Amino acid sequence: MNALAGLVTAVLLGTPVTAPDTYSFELIGKAAADECFAGIGNPYPAGPPCAQGQPKVNQAYVWGLTRVGRQVWFGTGANTHCLTSGSSLGDANPVVNADYVCEFGESQVAKNNPTVPDALGDVRPPQVWLFDAATGSLTNRSDTVMGASAADATRLRRTLGLRAAGNLNGVVLLAGPTLSSTLNVFAFDAVTKRFLGSRTLAQYGNARTFLAAEGSLYLGAGIGPDGSFGGAVLRWRGNRITPFLFEKVATLPAQAADLAYQDGRIYATTWSTARPTSDAQRGGVWRSPPLPLDGGAWTQVWNAGSYETDPLIRDTYGVGGVAAYDGWLYWGTMHVPLKATKVHQKAYPQPTDEAKRTQIRMTQRATSIWRGRDLGTPQQRIELLYGEAVLPAYRPDTGTWTAAPTGWTPRHGKSGFGNSFNNYTWRMAVAGDRLYVGTMDWSYIVQDLSDQAPPTDPAGWGGDLWTFPSADAPAEAVDVRGLGNHLNYGIRNMVADGDDLYVGMANPMNLRAGGGWELIRLVRGPHS
Repeated sequence: MNALAGLVTAVLLGTPVTAPDTYSFELIGKAAADECFAGIGNPYPAGPPCAQGQPKVNQAYVWGLTRVGRQVWFGTGANTHCLTSGSSLGDANPVVNADYVCEFGESQVAKNNPTVPDALGDVRPPQVWLFDAATGSLTNRSDTVMGASAADATRLRRTLGLRAAGNLNGVVLLAGPTLSSTLNVFAFDAVTKRFLGSRTLAQYGNARTFLAAEGSLYLGAGIGPDGSFGGAVLRWRGNRITPFLFEKVATLPAQAADLAYQDGRIYATTWSTARPTSDAQRGGVWRSPPLPLDGGAWTQVWNAGSYETDPLIRDTYGVGGVAAYDGWLYWGTMHVPLKATKVHQKAYPQPTDEAKRTQIRMTQRATSIWRGRDLGTPQQRIELLYGEAVLPAYRPDTGTWTAAPTGWTPRHGKSGFGNSFNNYTWRMAVAGDRLYVGTMDWSYIVQDLSDQAPPTDPAGWGGDLWTFPSADAPAEAVDVRGLGNHLNYGIRNMVADGDDLYVGMANPMNLRAGGGWELIRLVRGPHS
């Protein structure tokens, strides 16, 4: 039945007609050029404006995002694409193209700071921003940190990015990993907007998400470089006077990524450890004991080993966005571009160009979307919503790839919502009566990775925003082009404001005029 016939039938039968939703995007703020680039390894000319060289936009991600009433606080990450390439993929060879530059060990930062490793040579201090919806003002609050004390300024300079943001009882907290694989936390008073100080948590190496639940604030953390040695969940016990009091309420075999609250419990998604030896250390979903958390074991209710058919690729999975929606817990997987490929290339080097190309193609994974209910009980039920019934698995004995059944049948469609380049489920959020899913789509940067890479469709460039209008319906596309800028390759963060969303974008195209983070307000309204 077409739309017109359906409308006529509804009118004749007296059935209420629901108009389709529309969305408008309001660009609240965007990163500006903050440096001049005159070639790999060269000193940075004065500016911007740049009398020599070209403008460069270092601040790439809205990495941590939280809302306090009509205030929206966020922390940024600079040149995050370069940091991931150098640290996670082990590729620190300088590169420059029309979209971005990664200097690594050739950067002036690395040359002038012996403590900065080559892999992280593109690090720049993150920034703290505040948007006040009541006045419409967007202000950079980083100077309040840099001017507070020498210790605070040093902490910010040595922070790789402010990856997590949360708030409770009038205190805003932003946290991020450091050059020395520790965790820095910065605190602000949400009422006065005053900077309250900073602290280094030496026993932790990463943090991704804060979660407020039942009157407490929790933080998912990792141990060691990028959380490669395991994870923890921390409960904040602080206040405006002593804002850096945390207690560990869970020790997990893998680093905690995102957190969600459902039915009196916390659920944590995890990323695989550096060299997992069990399902517990692989990317998965964990269920807490009932709140308040005063001891008791957490239970893993799902892991990548129950789906992925190739043993090496299985160990590269992360699990990202998670949200409770209409009685279900939803989550999605994450796949760092080419990470599984590099693992396979190291273990099984291929003898011919054709075999190498096949290896690259077979090791790519798009994000899979899952949901479960009654998790951790005998009635546990898990469904694959978007994914694959069959995945390629390598057979070392024959040197061939086989189509191996995953044991699952997707309810709605293929991985990546049908787009093989949607590799991250970066964030999930519930706003009004809908669940929203934001992805990373790396199709745009494929052209920059290799001259021999196949062309990608410009109509698909940019991160996607999808919504589930109900638990019974498949997802609908809100936007698949980076919310108005195809250089926005991912939707890194979302926080709800009633039926609407504040959306923080990821955009590392540091040599492009449209590069750098964006904060967007998405307003949902009926069709008119």
